[in-house]
Amino acid sequence: MYKSFFGLSALPFRASPDPRFLCMSPQIREAMACLQYGIAARSGFVVMTGEVGTGKTTLLKTVLNTFVKDRVSSAFVFNPRLDLLDFLEFVLTDFGIPPKTRTKSGMLLQLNHWLIDRFREGGLCVIVVDEAQNLSWDLLEEIRLLTNLETSSEKLLQIVLSGQPELEEKLNNPCVRQLRQRVSVWCKTHPLAGDQTQAYVAERLRIAGAKEPVFAADAIEYIHAYSNGIPRLVNLICEHALISAYVEQIKPIPLRIIESVCVDLNLDQRPFVISSLATSGLQEATLPSAFSNTFTPIADLPYPLKDSE
Repeated sequence: MYKSFFGLSALPFRASPDPRFLCMSPQIREAMACLQYGIAARSGFVVMTGEVGTGKTTLLKTVLNTFVKDRVSSAFVFNPRLDLLDFLEFVLTDFGIPPKTRTKSGMLLQLNHWLIDRFREGGLCVIVVDEAQNLSWDLLEEIRLLTNLETSSEKLLQIVLSGQPELEEKLNNPCVRQLRQRVSVWCKTHPLAGDQTQAYVAERLRIAGAKEPVFAADAIEYIHAYSNGIPRLVNLICEHALISAYVEQIKPIPLRIIESVCVDLNLDQRPFVISSLATSGLQEATLPSAFSNTFTPIADLPYPLKDSE
C-alpha cells in the first residue's frame, strides 16, 4: 500500500522472520558464528537464548541457509508442545522421511538408520527446536537421549535449542544436569542500544530499496524509547507509522506520528520491560553508521557454507 509512496521495493518491517532483513550487528555476528560452529563441529547440543522479539527465529533460519543444502539436513520444530510420538513423527517428516510406524522404537530405528546413511554420505543432520522453554521435562529428556545416536567417534545428530530466558533457567534445574553437561555452545540475542536501533531501521529500509530518509531523527529516538530496543516492537511501530504517514501523505515521518502510533499500541501506557536475565547480559555496544548485510563465515568449519553473493 505505501511502497510506491516511500519508494520501496519490499515491505521492510513485516513480522515474518525473513532472513533477507537480518541486520548484522556485532552481537548478531557473534551469535551467528557460535551457531555455525556448534552445528558444523558436531558438538552435540547448542543453546541460544534471548528476550521475546530479539530475532532468534530469523537468526536460526539465516544460519541454516548459510550451509550448503546437499550437505546439511535440518528439521525445524516450531511448536515444542508435543508428546514424544508426535515429536518423532514431526522430525522424521521434516527430514523427508515417511514414518513407517507410530511406535517409539520403530521411529527411532528408522531415524537411526537414516542418520547412519547420511553420515556415510558425508552429511550432517540437525534438529532445531524453537520456543524450547515450552518443552516438557519428559520430552526434554527424550531429546537428550537422541544425542546417544552416534558412531564410535562422531555424533550423528546435532540439536539446537532456542528459547526465551526461561530456557536458561530451565536448563539450570538439577533434574536436567545431564543435558546441561552436553551443551557445548551457548549464545544469546540482546535488545538494541539507541544507536543500534537507528542503524537497524536504516538498514531494513535500505534493503527494502529506500533512497531517501523515511523517518525524522527525533522519530527514531522515540521508536527506541518505547520499544526498549526490541526488534519486534521496532518493526511494529515502524509498520504502523508507515501506514499512518501514507494516509496523511507526509514524509519523512515526523515525531507526532510515532507518538500517535505508540498511543494506539498502548506502548506509552505500558512500556515494555525485559527480564533481569536479559538486562544482566546486555552490553552497550557502539556500531558503525550502518550495518554490513553480508556475513563472512568463520574459518575452518568442517562443513561448507554457501558462497557469499
